[in-house]
Amino acid sequence: MEFACHVYILTNDYNTVLYTGVTSDLYHRIIEHRDKVYPGFTSKYNVHKLVYYEEFEDISDAIAREKQIKAGSRQKKLDLINKMNPNWDDLWKKKYKCIKE
Repeated sequence: MEFACHVYILTNDYNTVLYTGVTSDLYHRIIEHRDKVYPGFTSKYNVHKLVYYEEFEDISDAIAREKQIKAGSRQKKLDLINKMNPNWDDLWKKKYKCIKE
């Protein structure tokens, strides 16, 4: 089974700012966040570290989940992250075994 779509949560180096997004290409989307390709929230607050993600086959399911996560409290987001990634490691590096910074 190949997962084409992802819901993800990014943070900054200090783990103080959270950003939730959805994409059909997680690898390249994280590069865009890191390279600040588009001005906006993630560029302004230096949000580039992938700390949580979920995989979906269908984009509509991913979008629905993104809306659900965004509607939840900050604590619910923290709980998701802590369950999957208690050390708040950069999962992008692990998932893609790459060194692009």
